[in-house]
Amino acid sequence: MGVLFGSISYLNLLPFQVYLKKHLQSSSAKMGFRYKRAVPSQINKALKHRAVHAAFISSVASRKTDCTDLGIIAKQNVYSVLLIPGQAQNDPASATSNQLAKVLGLSGKVLIGDAALQYYLEGNPGIDMAEAWYKRTGLPFVFARLCYNQHGTTIKKMAKQFTHTHTRIPQYILKKESKKRGITPKQLSWYLEHIHYEMDWKAKRGLKKFLGLRAKG
Repeated sequence: MGVLFGSISYLNLLPFQVYLKKHLQSSSAKMGFRYKRAVPSQINKALKHRAVHAAFISSVASRKTDCTDLGIIAKQNVYSVLLIPGQAQNDPASATSNQLAKVLGLSGKVLIGDAALQYYLEGNPGIDMAEAWYKRTGLPFVFARLCYNQHGTTIKKMAKQFTHTHTRIPQYILKKESKKRGITPKQLSWYLEHIHYEMDWKAKRGLKKFLGLRAKG
């Protein structure tokens, strides 16, 4: 039985998805991987209930889960996790970002993912929550981690290989994804420059601080 991988279609995971596609070029490797696509909050539940074997799950759901040192990390700005001034409203697709707004003491509409990036690129007002976190703590913010409940050796090996691989996104994929998401290839590349994946000591400290503040309520 192969690995059932929980997949999120947000732009911030595009480099990993390109890497994975290349990694699975051989037919035997492809046969060992299957995918279940959903939004972050649904993937969290799928991993917990063992409906998938591995996935990038929200950092708030990763505390008691076996995880790799691969994450979705913003060192300062992220541009795709915003707090829009106005009436308080959680994003149903999110788990971590809703909690981050509470930890930061911010009230408004939480908007994440590609919709948030488009909102920002259109010049609309909003607070970049990763930037707000950095200003408060001086630490990166970890939005998600690659975790697993089976096939740990395979997943950890893959995570380590990815961190040591410079994944170049082919032009045809850039153009395809840009068209699908309503942004330019240049904007897409610019956005991905602000996404980091390897959890160094600063990222781990940031995650520990966030989970501690969240536990305090």
